[in-house]
Amino acid sequence: MLGDMSDAASELDPEDKKIITLARSARARNGVPEGAAVRDETGRTYVAGTVALESLRLSALQTAVAMAVASGAKSLEAAAVVTAAEAPAEADVAAVRDLGGAGTPVLLAGPDGVLRTTATA
Repeated sequence: MLGDMSDAASELDPEDKKIITLARSARARNGVPEGAAVRDETGRTYVAGTVALESLRLSALQTAVAMAVASGAKSLEAAAVVTAAEAPAEADVAAVRDLGGAGTPVLLAGPDGVLRTTATA
């Protein structure tokens, strides 16, 4: 867990701030429990919300990773999820690791967009 969140937010890379903002926007726009965004090795971003269909359930981060894969991404630089949860789900971290490799940062922000913690895939 990071220390003082105001310091953590001010130290965030602008590209990491961007994916948190995109994730927060997806969550709000779609009225879903989570929003997520990932950045691939070329800097392209993929944004998604929770998928909750009768026959298909994916977290926002799983959906964003799937969108990146479907679009031809070969790796991830970073991932962000905006959620009320205190930590990213293990399945979400695993999906990021599958595409981005071990060590890919997973930024977790609250619904207010404030970074809570950074996990490592």
